[in-house]
Amino acid sequence: MEEKGKGSERWSAAIGNLSEMASNLESMQKLLLKKAVFVDEETFAKASLSSEQARIIKGYVKIGEQLGDIFTKTVNGDQVLEQRVETLERELDAAITAAARSRSEKRQAEAAQKAAELRSQEITRELENTTKVFELHMEELRAKQQEIAKRDSDIKVLEAIIQTLGGKETASSSRPSQ
Repeated sequence: MEEKGKGSERWSAAIGNLSEMASNLESMQKLLLKKAVFVDEETFAKASLSSEQARIIKGYVKIGEQLGDIFTKTVNGDQVLEQRVETLERELDAAITAAARSRSEKRQAEAAQKAAELRSQEITRELENTTKVFELHMEELRAKQQEIAKRDSDIKVLEAIIQTLGGKETASSSRPSQ
């Protein structure tokens, strides 16, 4: 950027020098016109040459100014391009940062999902174990109910036997002894 600034200063100085030369030649030309005298051919040729040189220098000045304008526009254009590049670099940095944050959030979400899946599997195992334990308890309860039902049945049989035996005893005790 410093080189562009130095180049711009040099162009400006060169254009200033050319402008000053053009102005000096123009002054000389006006002076010659005011004090025009008839001179010999050699002097006229020198004056014509000076006049022609003045026109050429004016042309160079004009070209120099145009080149200076082009240079200035180029420098300004480069500055605009540099600003655009800087803007794009900032946008790229922001996009990279956003992508990194997104990847990080994705990893966190995946880790949370994996933890949830592991917890779900653990809960499923616990439920399966609880179901097995419950089934075992149900089998025990059925076995006990069957045992209770069998004992109830045995008790009823024994009660029936007792009543039958007790009925005979009461019948024999209620008979008079002979």
